[in-house]
Amino acid sequence: MTTATRPPAGDWIRGITIRQPWATCILAGKDVENRPAPWSWRSWLLLHAGQKVERAPLRDPLVARAIRGRTLETGAVIGVARLTDCHTDPDGSAPCSPWAQPGAHHLVLADVQELPLPVPCPGALGPWRPPPGVLAQVLLQLPHLSPEATS
Repeated sequence: MTTATRPPAGDWIRGITIRQPWATCILAGKDVENRPAPWSWRSWLLLHAGQKVERAPLRDPLVARAIRGRTLETGAVIGVARLTDCHTDPDGSAPCSPWAQPGAHHLVLADVQELPLPVPCPGALGPWRPPPGVLAQVLLQLPHLSPEATS
């Protein structure tokens, strides 16, 4: 499919800004992103590493293992993932993932793909529509990614 026949930027893909080291943990296998509110969006997400690095999680053994040997990029899209579900764990049940925080809404991520080169981008709160230039740079690196890959 050529770029000219793709839907306009943002109609089939959104961005999510995630602070480091959590964004890099997703590239390394973190399968849920914890959020305070549910998301109705289901499809592809650009994984945007926010401008800040949270220092406290760097001492968590689960995080330390995930990020070992990796660069914590900031202010850039570093990968893509497919958002397949959003839920909270029922009270008293085991967490759905070692990464799931109690009481949070868990964005369930699949098909995570790391970009070979980070794409600088300001990001935003909540699910945001990627600027056409940013999306074009991502698609140059992941040409198989398209609206047809949403299912």
